[in-house]
Amino acid sequence: MPEAPPDDRAALHVENVDVTYGRALSALRSVSLTVPPGGVVALLGANGAGKTTLLRAVSGTLRLHRGAITAGSIRYGSTALDGRDPVRAVRAGVVQVPEGRRVFAALTVEENLRTGGLGLGRRRPAQVQEARDRVFTLFPRLAERPRQAAGLLSGGEQQMLAIGRALMAAPRLLLLDEPSLGLAPLMVDRIAEVVREINTQGTAVLLVEQNAGMALSLADHAHVLEVGETRLAGPAAELARTDAVRRLYLGESADGQEAA
Repeated sequence: MPEAPPDDRAALHVENVDVTYGRALSALRSVSLTVPPGGVVALLGANGAGKTTLLRAVSGTLRLHRGAITAGSIRYGSTALDGRDPVRAVRAGVVQVPEGRRVFAALTVEENLRTGGLGLGRRRPAQVQEARDRVFTLFPRLAERPRQAAGLLSGGEQQMLAIGRALMAAPRLLLLDEPSLGLAPLMVDRIAEVVREINTQGTAVLLVEQNAGMALSLADHAHVLEVGETRLAGPAAELARTDAVRRLYLGESADGQEAA
């Protein structure tokens, strides 16, 4: 039976997912979330809470890290993603930008962007050009450096390139893992603006971000993971007002003062 075509208005449904690494290390336990069409959902939590693991489970890259989904299901619209390979996710419209940028340092900006659509098979030149123009409109700095080696770009520029490479696949759902990590405050603000613009153009976003203030300002809903389990979930604006989130992730005490 042929696979159903991707749904332009599809939602991501993660339902009661367990993930283990190797034979014994439990990374996620009964985690559920939904990213609605055109929505932005933030994942908060300390290092090791399971945020990156959840993105890997959705994108199909979990097996590359010796992990496995042992319970639950993941689907995007009519497409099952649990236990499948990354190509299936990309063709369904789900693309991940991994933590740490991971651009191809020896390739030029232009060549890095071309790799972004390789999993989609043959596309018309007009489609590729349209995607490239979108990236260069969002990131004028990249448009100024198409022949520069990616390894010679600044950290912020490499993050722009990593996001731009993902956009070349025309994702309906973008998985962003720590896009502001290690960047200067001005560049963090720019990345936030870009994420907002990408979402305004119709792309849903599942955002893992240590900068909780930035994440909550962008998101409609948020989930807080703690040691592989969901501790809190709800509208982002409401979570930002809870004592736990203000104290643990926004650096405030319960009375609203900056924590020591």
